[in-house]
Amino acid sequence: MPDRTVLVTALQGAGWHPAAWQVAGDTARRLTSLRHWRDVVVEQDRLGVDAVTIEDSFTAGPVDAAGDLDTRTVVGRLDALLVANAVAPATRTIGLVPTVSVTHTEPFHVATGLQTLDHVSLGRAGWRLQVSATAREAALFGRRPGDEDAATLFDEGREIAEVVSRLWDSWDDDAIIRDVATGRFIDRDRIHNAAFTGTHVSVHGASIVPRSPQGRPPVFTLAHRADAASFAVDVADVVLVTPGFAGREARDLLEEVRHLEQAAGTDVRRPVLADLAVLLDTSATAAADALAALDAAAGSSYAVGAGSDADVLATTVPELVDRIAALRALGYAGVRLRPLRIPIDSTAIARQLVPALVTAGLRADVASRPTADLRTRLGIAPAVSRYASTRPSPLEVSA
Repeated sequence: MPDRTVLVTALQGAGWHPAAWQVAGDTARRLTSLRHWRDVVVEQDRLGVDAVTIEDSFTAGPVDAAGDLDTRTVVGRLDALLVANAVAPATRTIGLVPTVSVTHTEPFHVATGLQTLDHVSLGRAGWRLQVSATAREAALFGRRPGDEDAATLFDEGREIAEVVSRLWDSWDDDAIIRDVATGRFIDRDRIHNAAFTGTHVSVHGASIVPRSPQGRPPVFTLAHRADAASFAVDVADVVLVTPGFAGREARDLLEEVRHLEQAAGTDVRRPVLADLAVLLDTSATAAADALAALDAAAGSSYAVGAGSDADVLATTVPELVDRIAALRALGYAGVRLRPLRIPIDSTAIARQLVPALVTAGLRADVASRPTADLRTRLGIAPAVSRYASTRPSPLEVSA
């Protein structure tokens, strides 16, 4: 586990509350502009947040009880991976973790898109891997029935995660030799065939993108129920859990992940982050009133089990610091915070929560924050290519 509290901000439209757009002012008119995303992410970067995740889906927005798009919420979104690539040059140290679904998406495109982001960001790319389970999403592609069960989707996801990893490893770090004397730009022996044949996907050949700075960008997966937790332990570097969902306590969720890791026979203890939906104000009363006003505008309560799959905290910065400290004491690496209002709560996370965590001794000062790649910042070991030992060493060659 990293020796500093990991802090990730989860970005979604005007915020995670369905009525957030109604209090967002000019922001609600800029949700499809690069300026909006750049401004929000640059502020998180400048003030020391470790990473942002960017939500995405094959649907334009939430649906109502009749299965139609819910017109009371933000409808329409930009592609998360493209947004991450667009804002990368404007940021310095923050990790950029777009959501990219593995259902209906070719693993080759997933791999190369994320490798490109890792190059563009100089080693700050991550991947929030998710599956897409609805018939509405399947209908957009027309190749599948859309009634597959979760077990099938997760099995496919495991295969695609494996293929993506192989494609990321397919170029050795030194595959590009630029040997003018022989006229060779690459050494073909240093590029490897992914060579995977599974039940759901079969991929042969190598990536077209040379190995990126991290080798393998860290994979984030949401483990909000038992089958998703098992999937996360199989494919993820960082596991996201949701305290409060289905009555599950933070301690139980962490123990479940550790048990699954042990059952899988691995000695790797993945960083586990607690997902919390947050609305921050100057007092608990003001925060509660602000949430109540949002709920009234939405026509329904936004709470765990009622619109949210994570605890919803309408609170103050000091109270949130206490909650994070308690999670750290349990063994959590940190938190992923879902701001209910953007930019109101995302700004409070960057400008108020970060320094409060420093004061509490839970994070280092911004000036001393690490500038290394995202894997290092998250306390994850460097990615060693599966092909690293297949070539003879220089000593073996000279012998």
